Amino acid sequence: MEAKIEFIRGLKEPILPDVRLTKSRDGSTGTATFCFKNPNILTKSTIKKGEITGMYLIDEEGVLETRDVNARFNNGKPEKIEAIYIMKSPESWNRFMRFMKRYSHINGLVFTKANY
Repeated sequence: MEAKIEFIRGLKEPILPDVRLTKSRDGSTGTATFCFKNPNILTKSTIKKGEITGMYLIDEEGVLETRDVNARFNNGKPEKIEAIYIMKSPESWNRFMRFMKRYSHINGLVFTKANY
């Protein structure tokens, strides 16, 4: 099974997100913020297929999900979706990173470390 992201179960989102990761100093928790600019899920034809109930990160190990999903509008038109996935343990961080490795490999994404 390929790694994919869905907002409506059974409907893969083809637009690739910008993902920003933060991790606590002790490594016990982390946050992934996904930003999808002009995602397919917000097109008129796709909206008719169902309601956005969350963001689902799906791969061969199962499903990671978050309900923290927000649409951003510009002049009354949907422009982007932002979703936040919270990792509350080192195990959930590692599981998320395995998903991202698979998703990145399939979609040609690369990791860029922030400079502080």
